[in-house]
Amino acid sequence: MGLGNTETQLERIKDKLNQAMCKDTSFSVFGASSHRYRVKDRLTAKELAEWQARNQVNLPEPFASFLTEVGNGGAGPYYGIYSIEKATSYTESQALLAKSVLYPGMATEEWNGLIEPLTKDEDISDEEYDDTRNKVLGGMLCIGTQGCEYDMYLVLEGKHRGKVVYTSDFHPDHPFFFVYEDSFLDWYERWLDEIILDYDIGWFGSRMPGDEKALIRIYETAPNEEIQAKALDGMFKFKKVSQETLGFLQNIAAQGSKNHATAIRLICKTSFGAGSEYLLRLLQSDGHGGFLEALRILHAYSKTEDLTGFIPVILKKLDRVEDQETLRYAGYILEACEHDVG
Repeated sequence: MGLGNTETQLERIKDKLNQAMCKDTSFSVFGASSHRYRVKDRLTAKELAEWQARNQVNLPEPFASFLTEVGNGGAGPYYGIYSIEKATSYTESQALLAKSVLYPGMATEEWNGLIEPLTKDEDISDEEYDDTRNKVLGGMLCIGTQGCEYDMYLVLEGKHRGKVVYTSDFHPDHPFFFVYEDSFLDWYERWLDEIILDYDIGWFGSRMPGDEKALIRIYETAPNEEIQAKALDGMFKFKKVSQETLGFLQNIAAQGSKNHATAIRLICKTSFGAGSEYLLRLLQSDGHGGFLEALRILHAYSKTEDLTGFIPVILKKLDRVEDQETLRYAGYILEACEHDVG
């Protein structure tokens, strides 16, 4: 992105911060009550240069521009963006100067090998723990938190320099997640856009970006089912969908493809009545998985709906169910309808 484009984007961001504040006057977006859409005083060019010299780090230009042109932390996704001073305090110096070893789509086998010292049953020394942790988090700056064990990092070097990474504890089979955007500013502006558009952004950045038409296009041209699934997952940020999108989802639900249960969940989330027919089919389907998924959808999206048509189907199938998870969800629904799960 050229300098002129960056300057234009920074101006858009400043304007959209005001728009987001006007849109979310009650600060109902997750984390907004903490930052209230306000940024802190900007860094001067001298202060930025001094920080970079002191820490032997060159920040990616989009993030550096944000600090000097928008604010030194404050409003941002989740609990907001750390000031550069706070970011430094939450990042080990050894990790800050290390090479970046993570990359998007890292295989679980490679991830498991990387964190293996941290998952041993026996105790490891503090030195081995710190060395492994700093290697995993190498070449990244902690720029904010999502709460609990979830943090946000910015890649400082290597092929993926400038990308934002969502981290969690060092769990086997769960590599850290690289957001879709290539730069901090693109990620940050998307956050503002989704607030202004009144999307559900409880897990902002973890789902594929794009409006309804863009995600439909991605699904229809996807080379494999994995990308199709991600395109559908991206639609969960919509509170309502157009008739065109509803028809697209109903077509997937009717086909019985691998993604049909996700399509049914989306239909029921955005327009429960339009999904009743497909949900009944899922309840009646053979196999434990379809029945349980249908119960989960009912539990999630039928709070104010009349479930009279679903109860006989649920009761009929319960005699053959032994799985505790399935029984638990059936109990939620039957209790809400004042039926005895027995």
